Amino acid sequence: MGKRKRQEIEDHAEIELIKIGGTIVQHTEATFPPSLLKYWHQRYRYFSRFDEGIWMDDDGWFSVTPENIAWQIAEHTKQTYHARVIVDAFCGVGGNTIQFAQTCDKVIAIDNDPARLACAKHNAEIYGVQDKIEFIEGDFLTLAEQGRIEADTVFMSMPWGGISYSEAPVFDICTMEPYNAPDLMQAANKVSRNVILYLPRTSSPEQIASLAKSDEPVEMHYLYTSGKAKALTAYFGGVLFDRS
Repeated sequence: MGKRKRQEIEDHAEIELIKIGGTIVQHTEATFPPSLLKYWHQRYRYFSRFDEGIWMDDDGWFSVTPENIAWQIAEHTKQTYHARVIVDAFCGVGGNTIQFAQTCDKVIAIDNDPARLACAKHNAEIYGVQDKIEFIEGDFLTLAEQGRIEADTVFMSMPWGGISYSEAPVFDICTMEPYNAPDLMQAANKVSRNVILYLPRTSSPEQIASLAKSDEPVEMHYLYTSGKAKALTAYFGGVLFDRS
């Protein structure tokens, strides 16, 4: 790349650079962290409307659910639970929240990071669904324990421990940090029996099944993008039990 062309890119980057509390949330390729560059090349998988001004912090780039997968989850959730109100307990930059808002009456989107929550609000506006979402800054476990959430279904795409989560041949959902699955399920069940977990594809089906109440069934779906398994989604709840 010539010096003039490089300078043009850098000048353009300076114009579009947007920060929230010191965190860059709108990059160009010239400003993007080199260590995360592979995620930049997947930006349209994350948000098809990326060029309309999508915001993401660094964590959002490797934790957001790809749009086609978020759509699949939202559609299956609608068909399975017929939920009117859904909690997105770890909404991040809004990938799942936006898709849920297109299939139900209301989404309660929770995140404990103000910059990430600002990204989710902004992205929801791009997709025109902001009026169907209540954004709450806080910790889901605390809010659930305090009885401050009312909803039909709880969706949890909890932190998987950063990029290194994929290094283990079997992902242990019972010891993952900072939140483990048993504690999360206990909190979620205070809100609703209908719970969805979005987990690494290497999660143990046996561990997942052990989270269900008594003999209630669990639906597990492997989710694919570009022909490769991306994640595993587990559906719990009374609706499944009644249907079986």
